[in-house]
Amino acid sequence: MGCCKVPALIQAQVEMGLVNDVEHKSLFRRDTDSPQRKAASLMEQGSLSASFRECSTKTPNNSVLQSFKIVILSNKLNLLLPFGPLAILLHYLTDNKGWIFLLSLVGITPLAERLGYATEQLACYTGSTVGGLLNATFGNVTELIISIFALKSGMIRVVQLTLLGSILSNMLLVLGCAFFCGGLVFSQKEQVFDKGNAVVNSGLLLMAVMGLLFPAVLHYTHSEVHAGSSELALSRFSSCIMLVAYAAYLFFQLKSQPSSYTPLTEETNQNEETSDDDEDPEISKWEAIIWLSILTAWVSLLSGYLVDAIEGASVSWKIPISFISVILLPIVGNAAEHAGAIMFAMKDKLDLSLGVAIGSSIQISMFAVPFCVVIGWMMGAQMDLNFQLFETATLFITVIVVAFFLQEGTSNYFKGLMLILCYLIVAASFFVHEDPHQDDI
Repeated sequence: MGCCKVPALIQAQVEMGLVNDVEHKSLFRRDTDSPQRKAASLMEQGSLSASFRECSTKTPNNSVLQSFKIVILSNKLNLLLPFGPLAILLHYLTDNKGWIFLLSLVGITPLAERLGYATEQLACYTGSTVGGLLNATFGNVTELIISIFALKSGMIRVVQLTLLGSILSNMLLVLGCAFFCGGLVFSQKEQVFDKGNAVVNSGLLLMAVMGLLFPAVLHYTHSEVHAGSSELALSRFSSCIMLVAYAAYLFFQLKSQPSSYTPLTEETNQNEETSDDDEDPEISKWEAIIWLSILTAWVSLLSGYLVDAIEGASVSWKIPISFISVILLPIVGNAAEHAGAIMFAMKDKLDLSLGVAIGSSIQISMFAVPFCVVIGWMMGAQMDLNFQLFETATLFITVIVVAFFLQEGTSNYFKGLMLILCYLIVAASFFVHEDPHQDDI
């Protein structure tokens, strides 16, 4: 009996040692997964653009007709596509700028959504790094194209107000609708998101406000060393710094995110969630590139007519140009983000909703705005970061309000309602606001 108990005791100790060793290894396991799985994990945390999803490497072999059906005929929103050619036709047949502007605006809406779709399909073939950069570039390509056409026409204020409106729309309207709809679906609990990531994003937005604030303060305090040129020089220098900061942000998110050790249970949950979202690409890589080129060219064409009709629409509708630029134009560019953020929130994936809404705001404020300043510099246009006092104050207060709503890491329908109501206040303010710099438009 004693001889039998000793080996049994030794065996039990060995088994206990193995169990402890397994438990120790299971708690913190070296993350040696593929870059694609790491990208999926980052996406769940809101680090990457939400449109970049894990896809299979299976390449479809579509004919031209099949590709056309998938990209153009599969989405009901594309029923609005004929409004674009109708706007061009009206441009040559009538002088009613109001109708031309409205039809161009409606016609660009489905194009903005399809651009996001084509980018998502192309990201399936490029891997995490290039996919993230593609989404950073094409995520707000509609606003960039409209801004470049406005810069060519010398409408600097339209550029500033349109980009400002996109930031405000994403932070208040898109995020507010996501919180509100998600809160209604999950009304019995508070939805949670990554508070640490939200704090980093809030810091980047405050840095963007800093870049816009100092040129405005320099202008209104009349403290320039060289009147008329110091403000522009500061704007161009700050724009270069903001572009460097945005590039560093992308590198940090895609390459240097400190997630080398991941709890096994959390990793398993992430793998289960991302496996549900895995899907085959619907079009091939070259189809995605061709469609991106076609859609970008079509958006560029319509943007020219849209920008040309802004002043006439303002006169015929008796609506301030600032309201058109800050409220109406961004709604078109943010159509895809709006739908995506709400959909993710209703699936209790608030980190993805934040990646859409706040991530898009960061792209515009830290990339699109300074990029337009640099492009204007190359064109010889005096595009600067002085968005004027009223607009800069609006952005500053908005960033502070959103930062307060994000600091707890939780959301509900009441917070969403408050953000939507804040956006209505901003919209009403620009409706009664007369821009003192109409000569620049």
